[in-house]
Amino acid sequence: MSLLRSSLLGSAAAFAAVGAAHAADLPVKKAVPIEYVRICTAYGAGFFYIPGTDTCIRLSGRARFEGGYQTNYTRQFGQGGDTAGYRGLARINVDARTQTGYGTLRAFLRVEVASRTGGPYGGGTSGTQQRIAQAFPGLGVDQFGRAQQYVNADKAFVQFAGFTAGRASSFFDFYAHDFEFTAATAGSDMASTNLLAYTATLGNGFSATLSVEDPVFRRSGIFSPTVNAAGVATNAAVANFGLLNSPIPVVIGYNGAAPSRYSFVDGIEKSRLPDFVGALRYDSAWGSAQLSAASHELNANNVQNGAGTGTGSNISIPHTRTQYGWAVQGGLKVNMPFIAPGDTFYLQAAYGEGAQLYTGYSSYSGNYIQNSATIQGQKFSQYFSDATINPITGQLQLSNSFTVSAAYLHYWSPAWRSAFFASYGEMDFGRGARAAQGAIFNVVNTISPAIGFGVNTVGAPGTRFFQLSQALRDTYQIVAGANLIWSPVKDLDIGVEGLYTQIGMQRGRVIDADKDPTAYSRVAAINAGGFVRTATNDGVQQIRIRVQRDF
Repeated sequence: MSLLRSSLLGSAAAFAAVGAAHAADLPVKKAVPIEYVRICTAYGAGFFYIPGTDTCIRLSGRARFEGGYQTNYTRQFGQGGDTAGYRGLARINVDARTQTGYGTLRAFLRVEVASRTGGPYGGGTSGTQQRIAQAFPGLGVDQFGRAQQYVNADKAFVQFAGFTAGRASSFFDFYAHDFEFTAATAGSDMASTNLLAYTATLGNGFSATLSVEDPVFRRSGIFSPTVNAAGVATNAAVANFGLLNSPIPVVIGYNGAAPSRYSFVDGIEKSRLPDFVGALRYDSAWGSAQLSAASHELNANNVQNGAGTGTGSNISIPHTRTQYGWAVQGGLKVNMPFIAPGDTFYLQAAYGEGAQLYTGYSSYSGNYIQNSATIQGQKFSQYFSDATINPITGQLQLSNSFTVSAAYLHYWSPAWRSAFFASYGEMDFGRGARAAQGAIFNVVNTISPAIGFGVNTVGAPGTRFFQLSQALRDTYQIVAGANLIWSPVKDLDIGVEGLYTQIGMQRGRVIDADKDPTAYSRVAAINAGGFVRTATNDGVQQIRIRVQRDF
C-alpha cells in the first residue's frame, strides 16, 4: 500500500513538472492599458482632453424655469385674456479648443430647447421667434399662438487666427440686455446671426473687428398699407397683381392734374448685399468701451403691372432705387469694485436711418413686424418699418430711430445682487411719408373702392381721420425696471424682476382702439366731426420670476 501511494505521488509530480515546462514556453497576455481622461488647464476650469487627441473640450449647460405676469386692459371679443405665461428651457454648450501654430482653434456650439405657454401678452410665447421659425405653435382652439415648442441653433461658430465664422452674436452689439430677464430696454441685441468676421488685436487693450453679417435678421421691412400685423395682405384683390405678401401701391398715371391710375410695387426685400459691421473696442481693468457702425441695404422690385388700374395716361415711374441704411452705436462699461465687488455700470446710445433693429427700438414689442400691439388692449400700435415708398416718385424714404439705455448691477452681498435698468427711444418716419401714403390711399379708394386698405391705413390728408390714425406716427418709448437675485449656492439663481413700459405719440393724438374699438369702421362719421375717443400714450407693467441652474 505504501508502494502504491509512492508511485502515484511520483507520477503526479512528473506531470506537474512537464506542464510547468510547457507553460513557460507560452506567451503571457498583458492587460490593455487604461487611458484615463486628462484635465486640460490651458483654457480654464472644466476642460479635459478628448482621449487620443490634443483637443480640449468643455461641456456645460443650463436649466431654467420662468413665469411671467402682465397686466390685462381689455376683454373685448376676439382678443386674448392671458395675463400669465410660463417657460421651461434647456441649454447645452460644447466648447472645443486646440492649440496650433497660428493660435487657438476653437469651435463653439449652443443649442436651446424650450416649451412655452401663455399668450404673448403674458410673456409666455414669442411672435418674433415664431416668424423666423424658431418657435412652433401648438394647434387647437386653446393652444394656437399660446403654446410653443422652441428649438434654436443659438451658436455654431469657428474661431481661428482672428477669424470668426458661423452663427454668433452680432459684433455691433455691446450691452445686449446683459443684466435683464425680459430684455425689455431699447437696444441692439442680435444674439444669433450668421456672420464672417475678422478681429485684429491692436495692443494696449484695443481691438478692431470687421464683420460681414446676414441682413435678414436685421430687417424691419418696408411699410405697406395693404399688410396687417401678421405680414399678410389685407385684401385678396391685390393678388390680381401677383402679390401676396407686401404689395405697395404707387401712382402711375394722371387725368389732368389728378392721379387716376395706380399699380403695386413688390416690397419684399431680397437678399443681395450683406450688412457690413465695424467695431473698435477697448478693454482694461476698469471696464470696456466700444464704438460700432453698420450698413444695411434696403431694396424693392419693379411695378408689377405696367398698365395699372384706372383711367388716364400712364407716366413713367422709375424703378425703386436701392438705398443704404446705417447705424452707429457707442457703449461704455465701468467696473465699480470700490462700491462692491462685482458692481458694474453700462451706458450706451445708438442712432440709425433705415436700420431700426440696429438701434433696437422694437426690443420689447417684437421684431419682424411692421406694427405691433404688445400690450393686451393696447390703445394703438407702434410702427417699425425701416422705410416707406413714396407713391408719387416710387422711391424709398428712410425712417430713423435712436435709443439710449443704462443698467447698473449691484451686489448687496456675495449671495444677493440687483440690477436696475432704463431706456428711452424714438422712432420717426421720413418727412412727408404719412401725407404721401395718405394720398395713394385716397387715389386707390376713389378709383377702386372694392380694394380698400382696411384699418392699417393713414386716411386722406386734410381729414380728421388722417390726423388721428395710428399708421406711420412718430412714437417714443420709455422702459424702467429692476430685479433681485439670490444665489444660495454657486451657479444657482432664484430671482424676480419687475418693469414698466410706456409708449406714446411724440405729437398729437390717436384713436383709442381699446375704448373705441369700432372707430376704424366709422371713418366718414369721424371726418364729419363725430365723437371718437383718443389717447396720447399707453403703459404696462410686467413681473417675472426665474429659477436657473448653470453647470
